[in-house]
Amino acid sequence: MDEEEQSRAYSEADFSEPHDMFVAEFKQIFPAIEGNILDLGCGPADVTVRFARSFPQSKIDAVDGAEAMLQYGQQRIEQENLTDQITLIHEILPATTKLRQQYDVIISNSLLHHLADPATLWDTIRQKCADNGFVFVMDLMRPASQQQAKQFVELYASNEPEVLQRDFFYSLLAAHRPDEVGAQLEKAGLDWLSVKALTDRHLVIFGQRAVCT
Repeated sequence: MDEEEQSRAYSEADFSEPHDMFVAEFKQIFPAIEGNILDLGCGPADVTVRFARSFPQSKIDAVDGAEAMLQYGQQRIEQENLTDQITLIHEILPATTKLRQQYDVIISNSLLHHLADPATLWDTIRQKCADNGFVFVMDLMRPASQQQAKQFVELYASNEPEVLQRDFFYSLLAAHRPDEVGAQLEKAGLDWLSVKALTDRHLVIFGQRAVCT
C-alpha cells in the first residue's frame, strides 16, 4: 500500500472508533505494561499515536513496509510532539534487521489480512516477543459472504472515499475467521495466544508469553 492516493486517504480517514477500540480493549486485557513496544504494520501511525498517548512512559518502534504511509505517520508524530517516544522503521517482514532483539509488548492492527502468508506475522511475534511479553493483534474478520461484505461497506464506510470503500471490501474478503487463526497459531507454536471475535467485523488475538520456546 505504497501509492500516494491510498496513503493520503488512510491518513486523512477517521478511524477513531476502531482505533480507540483497539487501545481500550488492550487496556482492559493488559491494564499495566512496561518496556519496549513493537507495532507491526503501523501504516500512518494513527494507532501508534493513540497507544503512545495511553502509555506515555512507553517507547515504541513502529514498523511498516510502505514508505508513503510512514511519511504521513512521521507528520502525525511530529504534530503530536511524540518524536521522543515513537520511532518509525521501514522494514518489510519477514526482514527484522532494523528491530531490537526482543520486545516486551507487540501490537498489530489490520496487518494480518494483508499478508500473503499469515506465518510471516506469527513467526515475527514468536521471534521478537520477550519472556512474559504481551501480544495484542486486532484484524478484520471475514464475513459469511460477499453480500455481507458489501453490506458492511455500506454500513461502515459509505461516507469514505471510493479507494477506502474498495480496499475495505477486498480486505474483508481477504480476512480470516477465528477458527482459521486458531489453526495458524497452533501451527506456529503460539498456543499461549487466544483468539476471539470482538465485533461483527473484527477479531483479536492476545496473550502473555510466560516462557519463550
